[in-house]
Amino acid sequence: MKFNTNMNLKAIVSFSFMTASLFSFGQGENLVPNPSFESKEKTPKRLGSIAYATDWSSPTGVRADFFTPNKVQDINAPDNIYGSEDAKDGSNYIGITAYSYGNKVPRSYAMTKLEAPMKKGLKYCVKFNVSLSEASKYASNNLAARFTNKAYSTEAKVPMITQDRNELLMHFDNNLTIQSARYNWSEICGVYTSTGGEKYITIGNFLSDEDTKSERMKKADDSKAKIIVAAYYYIDDISVTLLDEENGERCDCAVEEAGDTYSAMIYQRQFNITEDMSDEEQIEEHEIFFAFGRNTLSSEGKESLNFIAEKLKANPEMRLEIQGHNNAQEDVVGEEKTKYASMDSKRVASVMQYLADQGVPTSSMLSAQRGSTEPHETVEGVTDEEMIQAMSRRVTFKVR
Repeated sequence: MKFNTNMNLKAIVSFSFMTASLFSFGQGENLVPNPSFESKEKTPKRLGSIAYATDWSSPTGVRADFFTPNKVQDINAPDNIYGSEDAKDGSNYIGITAYSYGNKVPRSYAMTKLEAPMKKGLKYCVKFNVSLSEASKYASNNLAARFTNKAYSTEAKVPMITQDRNELLMHFDNNLTIQSARYNWSEICGVYTSTGGEKYITIGNFLSDEDTKSERMKKADDSKAKIIVAAYYYIDDISVTLLDEENGERCDCAVEEAGDTYSAMIYQRQFNITEDMSDEEQIEEHEIFFAFGRNTLSSEGKESLNFIAEKLKANPEMRLEIQGHNNAQEDVVGEEKTKYASMDSKRVASVMQYLADQGVPTSSMLSAQRGSTEPHETVEGVTDEEMIQAMSRRVTFKVR
């Protein structure tokens, strides 16, 4: 039998292309291009320049803002016209208006095309991080990711209100929580089930003012930002990954179960490491912070542990005491729900395992459970209760 070589070659190439299209973006791979806005077409010179962030745009006549280290102070990072925030990942981030009193400040949105269309009926883990700017007179809920088959586009300065909540991925607690955390990042996280063929993700508030909860914010004493009558949020580190349900993979949100509405805030602070500090002092300067009821390490936590691991391997005579802390609310909830009990011990275990994976001998590590008896040393003067609780959920270190 004589084969048509050219035809078979074309068929093989065609099949290979289809196979690559189906499987090139599998479980665990982020479908969001330029998820932390580190790639840019050029350096922006003014507000409203989200289009300078590679692959990103705004779908309405109100453009989102792009912040990057810049000579133009308004759009600089970390310090800019709306306040100050270190990037969640890298050095860049964007900003949007999610709500304003009486719609005096139009809402803005950020949109990009996914690396591959979503598959009907499959579940995706969706995460993005938000931080309320110091200039915001209000905070709100309803920050969401919206998935659509087509790109939305208008030059009108109007909100993108939708009646179809199936398009939206909101927080695991149905976004009942008003996102009021400043100076650090809070994770919006949940599982989205595809209706089939979604190609675009847009970040913003897609519900009406009547369906949006807001809270009036007190201006921070040390803030120099000019107050705006709006809830303005910095956005960074966005991910959409396909879940492998057959192998039991779950979306690692701060709290997954419906009805649990505890804080997803992960506190973070700058570590003051100087050349005149000893290795012991540099290690003890670090702290690892966690969301409520979780012992999952953040990217910042892993960076600190990588630093500590190198110091310990360079100084094999050191013994490190790893001190776990939880907050008072976890104590209370843990009495009824065992998964929230003994979080100090669980956090120590996660840190010890990570250090061991980096080559630190387990014999050089000691565990210590501190419970909720030792509030963070810098908590004095902090009035935000959610912030106080987040500052307590940590692991600290003592070199012996």
